[in-house]
Amino acid sequence: MRILFFGDGPWAQKSLEYLINLSGVTICGVVLRYDNPDFLLKKIAEKNSISVYIEKNVNCNNFLNFCKNLAFDLGVSMSFNQIIKSKLREIPQNGFINCHAGKLPNYRGRNIINWALINDEKEIGVTAHYIDDSIDTGAIITQSSITISESDNYRTLLFKATDKCAEVLIRAVQKIKDGNVAAKKQSHINGSYFSYRREGDELIDWNWSSRRIHNFIRALVAPAPGAQTFLRQKKIYIWKSEETDFPNYLSTPGEVIRKDKDGIIVKTGDNAIKINLISYGEEEDKVVPGISVGQRLGINLYQKIIELENSIRQLTKNNG
Repeated sequence: MRILFFGDGPWAQKSLEYLINLSGVTICGVVLRYDNPDFLLKKIAEKNSISVYIEKNVNCNNFLNFCKNLAFDLGVSMSFNQIIKSKLREIPQNGFINCHAGKLPNYRGRNIINWALINDEKEIGVTAHYIDDSIDTGAIITQSSITISESDNYRTLLFKATDKCAEVLIRAVQKIKDGNVAAKKQSHINGSYFSYRREGDELIDWNWSSRRIHNFIRALVAPAPGAQTFLRQKKIYIWKSEETDFPNYLSTPGEVIRKDKDGIIVKTGDNAIKINLISYGEEEDKVVPGISVGQRLGINLYQKIIELENSIRQLTKNNG
């Protein structure tokens, strides 16, 4: 069976290595992302005498004609960032498949591992499915799960998912090659969809519960951009937290209420949380916070309104 492989990143690298060694399979080409192509994936392909292609629009007529001449049997997408439209999907007799780090029909979309941690899930799913006209809605070929432990964060789950995605993809390809696929249609009514994260989504709301804040912090550790808050109007990054056995009481969320040798205790919406590591810039060294008791983290919206009003008055005054 001839496969045209579209991919990017560690999951694609591992998957390609697995596919190369799969009996009865020939990789007739590897298509890299057009913007910022993965040269480690390119190196793996070239080491195994596999042609590498970079195409700005994989759905354009020139590339469609090129794919027809390749005469491949199955298209495989792993972390590829272009939509595979119907004309391209119809070229190989076995269609196109994708491997997705979410337990479909739930957790469709982007940044799924981050969202699973934020939602306090106890496992993440990995699903190999056919690509159709919508996002992550195609029939499921095979699926597996990874347990989320209390010590896991975004980085550790990314590492676990690298091997799991490759394993699930290989099982799917093997089923297709052997002609014993029993694909399961998804329930679109009960599915959930998550969008990619945008600037501002990393800000902590200290009114949240301690559990929610802790999950939020571990969901955004590097290589994610880090959970963020403000100290004296300057953005800081929070990289590690710890749940504490603290009593419930009403006070000001975001206020530092205790300082320990390994962190600070910050009031939350329900009790308190320990912050163990911060940095004063995304790329700066991570340090134990030395923030004094009584200081407040977060944005003071009332103060921002006053500043905005003062700026408007000044502009009005300057313009006569």
